[in-house]
Amino acid sequence: MLVTRGATRAGHTPVALTIGNFDGVHKGHQAILSRLVHEARERALCSCVMTFEPHPREFFGRIQGKPEIVPTRLTSLREKLELLDASGVERVHVQRFSKAFAELTPDQFVHELLDHYLGARWVLIGDDFCFGRGRAGNFALLRRLGGMYGIEVQAMGTVAQDGARVSSVAVRAALTDGDLARASLLLGRAYSISGRVVHGDKFGRELGFPTANIQIQHNRPPLLGIFAVRMHGIAAHALPGVASLGVRPTVTSAGTAVLEVHLFDFTGDLYGRHLRVEFLHKIRDEAKYPDIATLRAQIARDCEDARNLLMEKSDG
Repeated sequence: MLVTRGATRAGHTPVALTIGNFDGVHKGHQAILSRLVHEARERALCSCVMTFEPHPREFFGRIQGKPEIVPTRLTSLREKLELLDASGVERVHVQRFSKAFAELTPDQFVHELLDHYLGARWVLIGDDFCFGRGRAGNFALLRRLGGMYGIEVQAMGTVAQDGARVSSVAVRAALTDGDLARASLLLGRAYSISGRVVHGDKFGRELGFPTANIQIQHNRPPLLGIFAVRMHGIAAHALPGVASLGVRPTVTSAGTAVLEVHLFDFTGDLYGRHLRVEFLHKIRDEAKYPDIATLRAQIARDCEDARNLLMEKSDG
């Protein structure tokens, strides 16, 4: 899969394009991507996704000083690109969302970006897509402007799960509530976070439960607590374990979220490896304990609970 940035189309073939944040690449996104890939083949075009970095709401939240409007990220850019690649997309254009980009008029957006830079000849958008300065453009305007440049524009209807619209907002809500089963239904897979194993404070090792500390790229994680997990990227099969994703209130007051994974019956050096943690069951919320002995006893119970939950899933 080709990843492009910036404003050049040198050497690129015309594209069938879809546009969006694609945070989480959930079932709704997957339906759009499936149709995109199919239509691109039918038209002998290159299938292309244009996505934004940072997320537009991250950008506006930062410049307006309103952190409350910034959504939690379901996927880092790397995770998103890996999921888009797995969908069969041939090209992803990562559009930097900046003040200059936000000020593009709808006509400039279509003429300069879609037609001139990307060479779009067929465009598929979701039913809630807006574009241009002040979100002034909608499907009807995009279709009219596209027609001026020989771009065919089509819309994709809502994808529903159990009668409710599949969306990144719905996935975030399920994860925040600890409803991993619901999140999995919306995503079409178990929720996961990937990152590189980095050195930590070795506190888990002192407690008798050594952990792999996964460097997370999210602005803040969409879920917190203690989880039964599987780790991918070490062996041919996923390895079971228990994970803590939170601020570790018993041992620090830093307030920074950390992802630590204790793998069952595993010894080895994982530093520097890029691994993926798959969240399967939430065991409990994070808590502050009066002393280290109480914390150690709770971790032992968490390990037992995680083993039982993972065994049940395997038997099922």
